[in-house]
Amino acid sequence: MTSKKFAVDGSGLSLAQQAGQRLMLGFNGACMNSRLEFLIRELKVGGIILFSRNLGKFDDIRQLCHDVQEFATEQGQPPLLIAIDQEGGQVARLKAPDFTEFPGNSSIKTIADAEHFASVTASELRRIGVNMNYAPVLDVTLPDIPGIMEGRSFGNDPHLAAMLGGTIIETLQRLGILAVAKHFPGIGRTVLDSHLDLPVVREPMTALEARDLIPFQAAIAKEVSGVMLSHILYEKLDPVWPASLSTVIARDLLRTRMKYTGVVMTDDLDMGAVVRHFDRATAVAQTLLCEIDQILICNESPAMEAAFEQIYRSIQDDTTLKQLSLQSMKRILSAKRRVFKDM
Repeated sequence: MTSKKFAVDGSGLSLAQQAGQRLMLGFNGACMNSRLEFLIRELKVGGIILFSRNLGKFDDIRQLCHDVQEFATEQGQPPLLIAIDQEGGQVARLKAPDFTEFPGNSSIKTIADAEHFASVTASELRRIGVNMNYAPVLDVTLPDIPGIMEGRSFGNDPHLAAMLGGTIIETLQRLGILAVAKHFPGIGRTVLDSHLDLPVVREPMTALEARDLIPFQAAIAKEVSGVMLSHILYEKLDPVWPASLSTVIARDLLRTRMKYTGVVMTDDLDMGAVVRHFDRATAVAQTLLCEIDQILICNESPAMEAAFEQIYRSIQDDTTLKQLSLQSMKRILSAKRRVFKDM
């Protein structure tokens, strides 16, 4: 796919490229357009995410994915992560008749079910040029509580979620699709939608360890390519910052204690849990301190350009952030090499 080789440690990337690799961005339109060219050429994005607004017929989607990768190559950029939410059930961007529709995690009961979902999904994503699936959901619900993830989760048994989620991760990645476990450290306890406002979980670490963290530890053991952080405030862990902006959760818990070495990403920074409580510059600055690798911004706005400029200035001016940036580059490029063997 790419004619230019990139150093394993990311040291050959310019500061502008390093800043852009930290961004996973959404866009409007269902074909290559001037905005996409701008994101790749000027913001040097690490990846794009596809929503229903970007999806036409099978051949149209495949052409879109081909065109963005070709343009990235022409611009001397690393190949792009092209991500989508294809969980099945409530959250599945690709629809029949061109794609297989699955009822979702709540209907996956056995390893065979998990393997079938993941193998069919991987095949269909690979054929259109998508290389990352924001799945599986590893949030564990509570019995008799109508949590926000009811219907999207594997249920209230953390060990079953670990087994089924681990199978999906293993199968997706064996078949060439990067898997992303979400939403760390678990939002199965919440009833407020973080798209709207900031939910609060008041359980102590011991409660999370006994339930919520079990599937994520299994995902780490399966070498999951990405972990997406939730926009939830875990009051007993960090009373100030939600997980997506918390050094206590993103760095100390996930990286240091649970020993995760892959790509860590935020959920969409456009969600109400963030924008209603933190200004964008503060949120971006906090992600850099947390050693988060990629920021997700799903809706076209000047916030994308502002985030790029802020990341660029930060890694240019701060020696510590510059060193952390190279660590992020190594993780991001390592993930890309799992699907682009000739990088």
